[in-house]
Amino acid sequence: MTSVFCGIDWATDHHDIALLDEAGALLDKLRIDDTPTGLSQLLDLLAQHGDSPENPIPVAIETSHGLLVACLRATGRPIYVINPLTAARYRDRYALSRKKSDHLDAKVLANILRTDLAEHRPLPADSHLAQAITVLARAHQDAVWDRVQTGNRLRSHLREYFPGFLTVFRHFREGLASSVTRTLLATAPTPTQAAQLTRPQLRAILKKAGRQREITGEVERLHTLLREPQMHQPPVIEQAMGTKTLALLRQFNAACASADDLEAATTTAFATHQDSEIITSFPGLGALTGARVLAELGDDHTRFTSPRALKAYAGSAPITRSSGRKTTVLARHIKNQRLASAGYIWAFAALTASPGARAHYDRRRQAEDRHVAAQRNLFNRLLGCLHHCLTHRIPYDEQTAFPSTA
Repeated sequence: MTSVFCGIDWATDHHDIALLDEAGALLDKLRIDDTPTGLSQLLDLLAQHGDSPENPIPVAIETSHGLLVACLRATGRPIYVINPLTAARYRDRYALSRKKSDHLDAKVLANILRTDLAEHRPLPADSHLAQAITVLARAHQDAVWDRVQTGNRLRSHLREYFPGFLTVFRHFREGLASSVTRTLLATAPTPTQAAQLTRPQLRAILKKAGRQREITGEVERLHTLLREPQMHQPPVIEQAMGTKTLALLRQFNAACASADDLEAATTTAFATHQDSEIITSFPGLGALTGARVLAELGDDHTRFTSPRALKAYAGSAPITRSSGRKTTVLARHIKNQRLASAGYIWAFAALTASPGARAHYDRRRQAEDRHVAAQRNLFNRLLGCLHHCLTHRIPYDEQTAFPSTA
């Protein structure tokens, strides 16, 4: 049974450590640098107070990232990540004057483990491959969000002086992210320059962008649309806006390249994981969305003791607020936003890939659920199936998941 508890108040260049016993008495304190020497001092301090592989001292800290956490995880000790808001509320129990210091924060974190250890969960024991997939999948999701944000800025700028360009590529699935769109815009960033493009120049642009089929028809379409009459800014202003477009386009190209490279790296790493076959057996889960799901769940299958815990973590399960005679059921807002985002894509894709999922969604809609609520309910159902399949190491089965439809 653990009798010593460690709290670490981390900072950019140093960390404060406090060790408490079962009665809450301060055993020792230390400030270390964010260096290998500081890590050695911390491990020596823990060893002096009975730390061992058989009975490691648990550690409470407010972050799950960084080299300090990674090195502590490598030692095999339980690490509890405490939400900073939770730690701030605990601090008021020990300092009514609302004073604050790094040493006090470390003591508060250690006291959280001493008094409420059962209310907090340690970091999961994910494999290194799962942690690598988490890094890649989250980086790709950030790159996609950055690509969308940069593309919206570019689209908003084009509306101010070159709205006809947006209508030319409206039918493209990729929109502004299409290689043809970006190559043409880099060659002719203003409506005046675009109207002067000849057919041979347009053909060369299409080939440079990688177009291989139906080039002649596309050349004629572009040649006609780019010459349609439209309003113009004054020449000097139009040229300045074209220069700004080129600057935004460079940022957009970089965002597109980053998203493409990270997508390839994410799917490659995901394909080598042992859970990939089970995850991709589910309708609506491809390699990329499956990698995002694995990145947020991890491969420590003891992390979620029940499907209910997983659903609460993903935000698909509703939350009940009850006080007196009033009871309300609301959507959960405190959740893993990345998993919830991947879940919406998963549930939407499952509508066409699974008859059972489609029937379940239609039943929720007939029960007067809005689209988002019906999608969330379907995601909730699929998460329960995923928890069962990962726990028992079996692939998805449509008849088992949706027996009434089968």
